[in-house]
Amino acid sequence: MKRQQTLVSHSKDLLGVGRLTIDAISGVTNIAEGLHHAILNLGGTLDSADSATDSIPGANTKPTPRTRGITGLVYRSIRGINGLVGLGLEALIRHLTESIGEQDRSPGHGAVVSALNGVLGDHLNDKRNPLAITMSLRSNGKKLAVEDTAEFMTKAGGRVAIFIHGLCMNDLQWLRRGHDHGEALARDLGITPIYLRYNSGLHVSQNGRQLADLLQTLSSHSPSGAELYIIAHSMGGLVSRSSYYYGEQGGHTWPAQLRKLICLGTPHHGALLERGGNWIDVILDSNPFSAPFARLAKIRSSGITDLRYGNIIDEDWNNRDRFAMAGDQRCLQSIPEKVPCYAIAAATIGDAVNFSDDVLGDGLVTVASALGRHEKPNADMGFAAENCWLARGINHMDLLNDPQVYQTLLMYMKRDEFIESAVSDEV
Repeated sequence: MKRQQTLVSHSKDLLGVGRLTIDAISGVTNIAEGLHHAILNLGGTLDSADSATDSIPGANTKPTPRTRGITGLVYRSIRGINGLVGLGLEALIRHLTESIGEQDRSPGHGAVVSALNGVLGDHLNDKRNPLAITMSLRSNGKKLAVEDTAEFMTKAGGRVAIFIHGLCMNDLQWLRRGHDHGEALARDLGITPIYLRYNSGLHVSQNGRQLADLLQTLSSHSPSGAELYIIAHSMGGLVSRSSYYYGEQGGHTWPAQLRKLICLGTPHHGALLERGGNWIDVILDSNPFSAPFARLAKIRSSGITDLRYGNIIDEDWNNRDRFAMAGDQRCLQSIPEKVPCYAIAAATIGDAVNFSDDVLGDGLVTVASALGRHEKPNADMGFAAENCWLARGINHMDLLNDPQVYQTLLMYMKRDEFIESAVSDEV
């Protein structure tokens, strides 16, 4: 019976895949994998990708970088979808079942679905596609049901760290190269980790509202004096700030229980790569011969376009063309004033301040954006200097497993227990 339910679940998932815009996914997949490969190489992990040659009859082909491991599985599976579009849904289902595997909780299945949600999550949600991820808090890879929340919080002693992933990722991907910040904090501080899974293709503010409600449910089932901590990677930091904003707006109790907010590589002022994508929109649309190709650039999700400047509330995007070159029109929101907030940034190049900090940063997010700094004083996020740290020689994904990053995270979590000097003379 259990196996039958599993197969039904997979059939539902895979039928949902058939509703995607397959031709557009192919173009975006190649661009995304090339970018991912470049970022990994900048971080010094040259053995993490291979080169492959696309077969194009009559053309001089160049090797195309291919990633390996779980990352490679994501891209191979998405290409598999595209390659079988003409063979019908039955063949598509068989192929994807083989590619993703038959285990509902397999990392490969989750990684593919999370990647698709990051790229097309708003479309999946609007169409009620079964592949659309529903936000949930998870422990040990399983969804925490509302009826189990009180028991979970009691066992945790009311001290819980909520881990919030970034774009195209999920809760299981906090485990990287044998390290999980949550498990490490449980070992070193006795604090219980719980992980958020969400559709990263939705607007950040949509996820912020949902998270605020979810944390209010968690708070209402918690013992008195409960302590909440949020540790967020990349887009997760924007979702966290958004949830705090909507939690206060809604008169929720959980913001008063939040003890710390720690952001790892969060694009508080946006990501240059998405701004580059916006330039591509304009350039392609300006030429009638290239305009048809603008369709490929414009399938990217609302979540991705929110990363252009770091949108976190509805007013930042509501009633606006999200593909228009309109500049930064955010209703600026600083970090929470009543909660100690920390920012950890990364830079792939050098051991001292250099020009690449404002161009490459960690490969996705510049140093200034990750630290909330802005050339306009009124736009500065307001992180205290002693609450900021810059790690050099690592990339955006290394923030999940780098030993020095973890030691800094641990220090921030323990900061109330002792007085220390500034973490870095650089920041």
